[in-house]
Amino acid sequence: MKTLKIKNKDANKYLKGYPLLHKSSVASAGSDLKEGDLLSIISESHTFIGKGYYGLQNKGVGWVLTQDQKQTIDQAFFSNLLIKALAFRKTLYRDTETNAFRIFNGEGDGFGGLTIDKFDDYYLLTWYSEGAYHFKDYFLHAIKELLYFRGIYEKKRFGKQGRYIEEDEFVAGERGTFPLLVKENGVRFAVYFNEGAMVGVFLDQREVRQRIREGYSEGKKVLNAFSYTGAFSVFSVLGGAAHTTSVDLANRSYSKTIEHFKLNSIDYEAQNIVVEDVFKYFKYANRKNILFDLIILDPPSFARSKKRTFRAEKDYTDLLKETIEITDHKGTIVASTNCAKFNMRKFRSFVDKAFVDSNRSYQITEEFSLPSDFKTHSAFKEGNYLKVLFLQLDL
Repeated sequence: MKTLKIKNKDANKYLKGYPLLHKSSVASAGSDLKEGDLLSIISESHTFIGKGYYGLQNKGVGWVLTQDQKQTIDQAFFSNLLIKALAFRKTLYRDTETNAFRIFNGEGDGFGGLTIDKFDDYYLLTWYSEGAYHFKDYFLHAIKELLYFRGIYEKKRFGKQGRYIEEDEFVAGERGTFPLLVKENGVRFAVYFNEGAMVGVFLDQREVRQRIREGYSEGKKVLNAFSYTGAFSVFSVLGGAAHTTSVDLANRSYSKTIEHFKLNSIDYEAQNIVVEDVFKYFKYANRKNILFDLIILDPPSFARSKKRTFRAEKDYTDLLKETIEITDHKGTIVASTNCAKFNMRKFRSFVDKAFVDSNRSYQITEEFSLPSDFKTHSAFKEGNYLKVLFLQLDL
């Protein structure tokens, strides 16, 4: 086991349980460290901090796995992690209306660098560092020992600058026939493991989609901006929306949104599906005085079109101001971001500024973060990246 020293000034943070080994916190590490090497982590004063592994991921060089000096990092360790993770999600396993959810969420379940998602009887492992991937066989053994599955797939997100590595991703069991049809609160989604990094639905928005269907969409004219495959639009229609407009720049969003409408017996021709830059569509709607009762605003953290670059940490306020302009009186904006660079307090400040600049007032009626299956680590606040505010506009 190799040794990694943490700067004394940061040692207390790690002793309190912080799991990500930041590059800036490392005092010294051996020049011969390799991805996947197990680490004994100590302070410059030689205080034991924990055991972990070396794996480059964003600004990190690895993760702490345990603070127990006697803990052996072996098959039993990884099997026990999965046993605890499955027990935490036992309610979801019993839910007959939902069969797509997360069963293992990185550091929240004790191993930063890996997530595992369940899609009916198929499991998808996503690896975020080469170091994490070093422990693949341990996790596969645990899955085979503890779970029934038809097939296992994986995605690697540790190419240059964290990019997705495209290759054959089948791991074990039987190959799936795509799309896989899954359920979320009784709504059907088409999932593809063979079309790149994303599979067709973002599981972390499950509670938000359900709330929109239950309490916000009936009789409403809905705009789903940055609509991806139209999941919010489907839930809106099923909640009684008078009409939906789904806007996304990606060409494939058109056919994928139609597919999801069809899967849920919705007449897609009665809805509006627009393949266009959202920013351009906002200008069009404003010019034509098109107003919406409910706007779902869930942009990526970073987006680039021909004429505009969007970074959530810099540009969300301006985007929200444009959204306010096309929201009807007493309308609702579901403001959402998955950007981990700022917390909920900062996000609220973006919202406040947008409304002040627009000379409009509002109330926050509901607030959401990650659902329980996206388990987070109490000492790692940035891991709870999802921030959603339901904003009720006043006259």
